[in-house]
Amino acid sequence: MSSETGTPAESAGTSGSASSSINPESVRAVAKKDFQDSIRSWLFWGLSVFFFTLMAVLAGFLAWANPDDFTTLDFIGTISQVTKLVIPLIALVLGWKSIAGERESGSIKVLLSLPHSRKDVLLGKLLGRTAVLSLSLIIGFLIAMVAVAFAVSEFSLPAYLGFLVMTLLYALAYMSIAVSLSSLTRSTTMAGAAMFGVFVLFYIVWNSIQQALRLLMNRDYFEGVAYTVSGPGGRQLEFTRLPDWALFIDMIDPGNAYQNTITIFSALSSDQIGTAYNEAAFPDGLPFFLQDWFSFVILLFWIAVPIAVALYRFDRVDI
Repeated sequence: MSSETGTPAESAGTSGSASSSINPESVRAVAKKDFQDSIRSWLFWGLSVFFFTLMAVLAGFLAWANPDDFTTLDFIGTISQVTKLVIPLIALVLGWKSIAGERESGSIKVLLSLPHSRKDVLLGKLLGRTAVLSLSLIIGFLIAMVAVAFAVSEFSLPAYLGFLVMTLLYALAYMSIAVSLSSLTRSTTMAGAAMFGVFVLFYIVWNSIQQALRLLMNRDYFEGVAYTVSGPGGRQLEFTRLPDWALFIDMIDPGNAYQNTITIFSALSSDQIGTAYNEAAFPDGLPFFLQDWFSFVILLFWIAVPIAVALYRFDRVDI
């Protein structure tokens, strides 16, 4: 007489196989429910109104402060300084309880009792929260575009849309970090501490690394790279810059990468936005990792690597 349930070993093997697989339909179902839950709340509409208000009010203020010559590029150069700070804060808050909240309440067990693997849940949560942030950004930016077009003396649609696309990519990078950290913590308290740690790392610690390294270089803890420039009267002036490895550390900050990628899709230069380097310090040309196109690779890194680590680790944690 055959058995339909199978042996415990067989059942465990089947369960383990299911838990490690990814079903696109299951991912879509989790993402859809997560997105719909947010749409029904004040969160989505609140974010849309916030982004619209931020863009419109800042455009009006800058146009009033610079009535004669205020272009789209001037607006992007200013607003990007704000979005560089605001987008991570919103993404980290949105991703904070995405997995940790369900683990803490126990509802994750109900979700996993449905035909969803852990990877389906993780990817679905990432897509759902990203959709909430992305759609609210798109709505806010596009409605505010009318105000910006009236405020500036010269409106550039390609530059404005390029700025929006790079902002969406930046938001996805931080959402990947947030959801990944949420999946690796057992409580919302731990997840909140992790989100706060990420913000402090990139906006306090990381911004101080270059100054600290330069101080160490000046005190001869490691050797810098000497270069000369022509001064007044043709006199050669000698300076010392940080070595390439120290500059690379500065470049992999997602905030710096975000601003550098904006220059790819607009006429803004690195002197106006992002990270600028004196070309005289690099007689053989800028290393590839200091060029703006590599910042795009860095943003992709911050999207792919955190979620890849989380997919591996979340499959093995004790729920």
